[in-house]
This record gives sequence, C-alpha cells and structure tokens, in this order.
Amino acid sequence: MRLSFLVVDNDGRVVTRSTARVWLSRALDEKPFAETTAHAERIGVEGSEEGDAEEIFVTHLELDTPGKYWVLAELVGGRKIQAIGNVVVAKDTAAPSVGDPAVASKTPTIESTGGDLEALTTQTPPDREMLRHSVADSIEAEVPFVVTFATPRYCTTRTCGPVVDVVDAVRKQHEPDGVRFIHVEIYAENDPAKGTNAWVQEWNLPSEPFTFLVGADGLVKERFEGTFSVRELGEAVEQHLIPG
Repeated sequence: MRLSFLVVDNDGRVVTRSTARVWLSRALDEKPFAETTAHAERIGVEGSEEGDAEEIFVTHLELDTPGKYWVLAELVGGRKIQAIGNVVVAKDTAAPSVGDPAVASKTPTIESTGGDLEALTTQTPPDREMLRHSVADSIEAEVPFVVTFATPRYCTTRTCGPVVDVVDAVRKQHEPDGVRFIHVEIYAENDPAKGTNAWVQEWNLPSEPFTFLVGADGLVKERFEGTFSVRELGEAVEQHLIPG
C-alpha cells in the first residue's frame, strides 16, 4: 500500500527534507517489525496555487493483515525530528479497489450541462479538457481513463493540494496516447452545505480527493487516496494505461 504523510513541528509548521526513515509496529509498546524509507514528492505544478504543504513524504508498505499499525518517521539530515502516527488497514474498502469494475457513473460533461462550466468545476480557470467525457461513456467506448474526484475550491486538508492541476499536467503528457482524463467535483451543486453529489456516493468515496486509473476493460488498475505528484501519476499511467 502507498502511504503518504506530513511531518509538522510543535507550532504546526510543515517540516520537510528529501528523505525520512520509517518504522512500523503493531503497538506503541512493541518493537518495530519493519523499516523503510520515505521520499519527498512535490505536490503541485509550476504556476498552481499552493497551500502550506508543497511536498509530502511517500513510501510503499507491505501490510497484508488488516488492523492498526503505528508509524514512526525520522527526518534524515539537519536537526533530529521525529513524528508518530498510525494507519488502519481495512479488510475491505467501500470504494473500488484495484481489480474491481469501475462504477459506470454518468458524470456531467460540458455537453450534458449545456456548457455550464460553473456547474461542472470549481477550478479557476475551468479545466475544460477534463470535462468533455463522462465515466460511463468512457467505459462503454472501452477507452482507458483517469478520473479524479476533487474540489479545488473546497479542499479541506493540508495535503489535498492542487490535485486537479497535477492531473491536468499529466493529461497534457499522455492524452495523445489515447488516455482520457476526467474531473468530477465532490459536492452537490458545488455547495458543501448540500453534501456530496450522486457520483461520489456511487463510488462510495470515504474522503477526497480520490483518483482512479481505469483500463480499457473497465477495471480499476490503480488508485490514489489523497494527493500525489506529477511523477507518481505519470508513471502509473504509463505502467497501467498505455500499451507496452
């Protein structure tokens, strides 16, 4: 599984280095059973609006047994900084997992809304090229696609970052390869007071942003919960959606 995290100091300020050592244990009073390294990934693209977190740490873990695991991270270099947190591995997830069929949601498009961009996106300027295709149409056409469920205006966490900008940057790289890129907002009528929209509910998303890579066969090939870098998404698209 992919684990991403921030390290913050006692004043709530984000602290970053190029790498961090990571230890895993099953309980706070038990010795770690695994050690790995996390690397800093830039979450954003040049010219995009950035929050207080410009980078996150990312590592990949082999955790096959459901349960709660404790994570200790220690930044490499400079003064010694450690942080502790936990991650819960569920037996099953409500949202589609790798290998599951993608939900054939009739997500809105420029055509279906009569060109009403305000109804489609909170991105400024509007991300038109990611509003042209629906998930259902892409599955029916047997075209590989990336769909990101994200709300640029109402992003609520320190690490959600400019996900739509990142996806759009990868679109510019790989749309000529026959891959579609789709953006779906989170809230009904783009209003948080009205709750999540029908498509987020159809996909059973527990949080946002959430991004899926779907193959021409309609199966989920990879997914990202939370934010990610251009490099990570680009490599995943090349590996899973573009024929070798």
